[in-house]
Amino acid sequence: MRAVHFGAGNIGRGFIGLILSRAGYEVVFSDVNDTLVSELRRRKQYTVELANDTKDTEMVTNVTAIDGKDAGAVADAVDHADLVTTAVGVSILKHIAAGIAEGIKRRVERGAAPLHVIACENAIGGSAQLKEHVFALLDEATRAKAETAVYFPNAAVDRIVPIQHHEDPLHVQVEPFYEWVVDRSQMASDHKEIEGILYVQELEPYIERKLFTVNTGHCVAAYLGYAAGYATIQEAMKDDKVVDSIQGALEETGAVLVKRFGLDQGEHKKYISKILDRFRNPNLTDEVTRVGRSPLRKLSPNDRLVRPALQAEEYGIPTDHLALGMAAACKFDIAEDPEAVELQQVIRSEGLGVALTRYTFIPADHPLHRQVLEQYDIINS
Repeated sequence: MRAVHFGAGNIGRGFIGLILSRAGYEVVFSDVNDTLVSELRRRKQYTVELANDTKDTEMVTNVTAIDGKDAGAVADAVDHADLVTTAVGVSILKHIAAGIAEGIKRRVERGAAPLHVIACENAIGGSAQLKEHVFALLDEATRAKAETAVYFPNAAVDRIVPIQHHEDPLHVQVEPFYEWVVDRSQMASDHKEIEGILYVQELEPYIERKLFTVNTGHCVAAYLGYAAGYATIQEAMKDDKVVDSIQGALEETGAVLVKRFGLDQGEHKKYISKILDRFRNPNLTDEVTRVGRSPLRKLSPNDRLVRPALQAEEYGIPTDHLALGMAAACKFDIAEDPEAVELQQVIRSEGLGVALTRYTFIPADHPLHRQVLEQYDIINS
């Protein structure tokens, strides 16, 4: 069995590649990083270290790589794959679509076995977004054939993998916890289940629980931590005021999730507690600049802050802490982050209110808009 995985970065190697290798797949990484590609080709293995007290390690074997810039090699790999996965960042999906499209074209022309393409990204409907990019590059006849031969099941993925630097470029450290959930209803009826993946008939409760708890909590920790002058999430989690604000935000999103999906309130409270403990992990060093990067994406209407806050408003649920998180995101001023630079430029030149409406789509007369402006003035006051 061969899996082609787009993205040989820390998440690709430390999470998706690890699970697929354990399940017996040969994992072919596609990446544009020449060092990673050459080392994976040469060694065909790498180590994953758990961020726990004993620093347990596991050797990941039966792996190789192709140059993601080589369109022919990418198409050939997809053509002969049993599974395709991604962990590249949702904004990069459009850039890998051409190679996948060409591979799919070759598959349907020769009547290959059905293929599953799973985008393992921090986004709602990541695989659906990838499908849209891919199908836009196929002619009508090929699209019709692909509709019955290629499946794009959406997924929810969860594992904290901080930015890290090791002497060995392939070595990667990850937290012990992970969760990979795939929508079974969007797969071929005779698909083979992979050990380490949870298959569910309805993905939305899982993906929104994860997005509105892990991702919401993590970015609130990053933005408030940054505003308070902390360098890492672990430092921020030692500040009771920061933790109380994160807890408050997750209670607000939790109330939304309980209302929408009928989650058990007691069980979800335990889930929140587990997530906060993961953020505290003393064996991780996770920089607030990594977790908070791309603030425009994180402030977009369907992402981890605005979406649950607007839903909370609809349900009559308080949004004080979510508004605080959004306000803190508007304080995120990192010169190395293009989105942060753009956000700060707009705030300086046109004002916070204009920036907030432009990027969140929240109208100026909406109560949440006013609430964010008020919280912005409170931060660092």
